[in-house]
Amino acid sequence: MKIMPRNLAVFITVGAFLIAITCAEDPYRFFEWNVTYGDIYPLGVRQQGILINGKFPGPDIYSVTNDNLIINVFNSLDEPFLISWNGIQQRRNSFEDGVLGTTCPIPPGKNFTYILQVKDQIGSFYYFPSLAFHKAAGGFGGIRILSRPRIPVPFDEPADDFTVLIGDWYKSNHTALKAILDRGHKLRNPDGILINGRGPNVTSFTVQKGKTYRLRISNVGLQNSLNFRIQNHRMKLVEVEGTHTVQQMYSSLDIHCGQSYSVLITADQSDRDYYIVVSSRFTNPILATTGVLHYSNSASKVSGPIPGGPTIQVDWSLNQARSISKLAYSANLKVSLIYNLVRTNLTASGPRPNPQGSYHYGMINTTRTIIIQSSAAQVNKKQRYGLNSVSFKPTDTPLKLADYFNIGGVFRVGSISDKPTGGGLYLDTAVMGADYRTFVEIVFQNPEDIVMSYHLDGYQFFVVGMDGGVWSKGSRNVYNLRDGVARSTIQVYPKSWSAIYVPLDNVGMWNLRTEFWARQYLGQQFYLRVYTNSGSIRDEFPIPKNARLCGKASGQHTRPL
Repeated sequence: MKIMPRNLAVFITVGAFLIAITCAEDPYRFFEWNVTYGDIYPLGVRQQGILINGKFPGPDIYSVTNDNLIINVFNSLDEPFLISWNGIQQRRNSFEDGVLGTTCPIPPGKNFTYILQVKDQIGSFYYFPSLAFHKAAGGFGGIRILSRPRIPVPFDEPADDFTVLIGDWYKSNHTALKAILDRGHKLRNPDGILINGRGPNVTSFTVQKGKTYRLRISNVGLQNSLNFRIQNHRMKLVEVEGTHTVQQMYSSLDIHCGQSYSVLITADQSDRDYYIVVSSRFTNPILATTGVLHYSNSASKVSGPIPGGPTIQVDWSLNQARSISKLAYSANLKVSLIYNLVRTNLTASGPRPNPQGSYHYGMINTTRTIIIQSSAAQVNKKQRYGLNSVSFKPTDTPLKLADYFNIGGVFRVGSISDKPTGGGLYLDTAVMGADYRTFVEIVFQNPEDIVMSYHLDGYQFFVVGMDGGVWSKGSRNVYNLRDGVARSTIQVYPKSWSAIYVPLDNVGMWNLRTEFWARQYLGQQFYLRVYTNSGSIRDEFPIPKNARLCGKASGQHTRPL
């Protein structure tokens, strides 16, 4: 398979610098990735995996606040490929978001250079392949953004910093899983759980007695909420998706699909090895796997029964959330539950959302309420999923390119309602319009019996409320309007709702989706078009000069800066 010559790739990369001229004073970090197929054996069965530079999972991205990341991706697969950046906000630049609605796929044998800036961000995130159910084959890896050297961090420097990617996994190849979905059928339950792409007792982290370590844990799986715990060790929660949190200790943590957490652990036990356990939540049977916390002078290996996890009932997860946030009492559930998963550490330095010039998001009036409700049904005798009765139908022209070049017939703003319609599920290329610099409330209503998880690209939002039953205006009386955590992925419990506040300060076409990947593939997503007609580079960057153009945009030309 022919790959673009390296000198030409370098020329494109150098030319891409022009796109970031407004932030030329910030450092650049360069990455060159080759995406290939390769044999992997995560659950003891040979599978066709997606490797990056021969690795499964892919290499970590290390960066510092405001760094410019130049990532040259060569596609050596036999099908189109895209990488997206879960939690990286892409300020003023949704062209680089790496989902089908914003970015043309990289054809086989070709490359694309992503130009990203981790503007005003810190924390733990991950990247993943966004097309063709590739996520079920690998191609994912960790992203860490460190604070600038002179910015104080609200905990001592750990002895080491580990990426921990957890997720459910199928023994079947992604092509077989995709074929099942394409035929209109549901997938069976996953076969197992992986830690950093490995099965039981393969992944190991070495620690020295008396020292403290940071674990950056991301649920990169396909559908299951997961519980994470370490035998005989407590975890101090310190960061969630770019927000320093009020620090509290836990023996285990529930991490829902798409979510990322940072915890500190201290190696304060006797000199032996200890189980790291990851198990599925709210499933029957429960799936589980183990890793090893290895003391450097360990006298014995892990043995015996693994430490048990929480009960299958959802109440435990709710009570845990209640324990790490302000209490609010629900008349709709038998237990009192939180109105934020975690609380922001308001005394910590570092980047954080700054809507309309104020950190006090609770003092800003929202201008619009959007209510999003999930649904599932057969459409044309095939299984589909949707939001507000619309199941997303992809197009061969990225919506962002159609918008930028004013190409008609690709999508229609307002093709999804901002409230549940109560009607039957139907197919459409769902795009919701929103005005730049407005401050909106979004409520996720879950009428189903499973825990849902939603992600919004391009933003951190403030989690202000959760409760059982159906949301109403009176639900605002129990919102946390002081120190709700800012993050980009939120869970919604069964027969419940979750509410967020979003400062729409990032122009672009942004994907709002379920993190249950089969549902996402079968339509449970839409695009939020945050629009201004100013035309100013202060509001949105021009299209990158190296942007690939496809579909109805193929005959267009990128304009010079």
